[in-house]
Amino acid sequence: MGETPLMERFECAPGLRLQAHERVSEIHHANLLERLDRLEQVMERLERRLWFTVYGVVAVILAQAVESFVIAVP
Repeated sequence: MGETPLMERFECAPGLRLQAHERVSEIHHANLLERLDRLEQVMERLERRLWFTVYGVVAVILAQAVESFVIAVP
């Protein structure tokens, strides 16, 4: 007699909209993080290429300097 009937939970439209908005926000955030990771990888590769270029230019300049010393000194 003293038992109260259990009330069933139900979803209301504003609650569903909020859940949908949160899910979309999570998806956008995950995609943004993925894009940032890819951008970091591209920047690392570009930085590596830039350093290889700098080292190559320095090597050529040093090689020309050594060559001029070798030619100048009999």
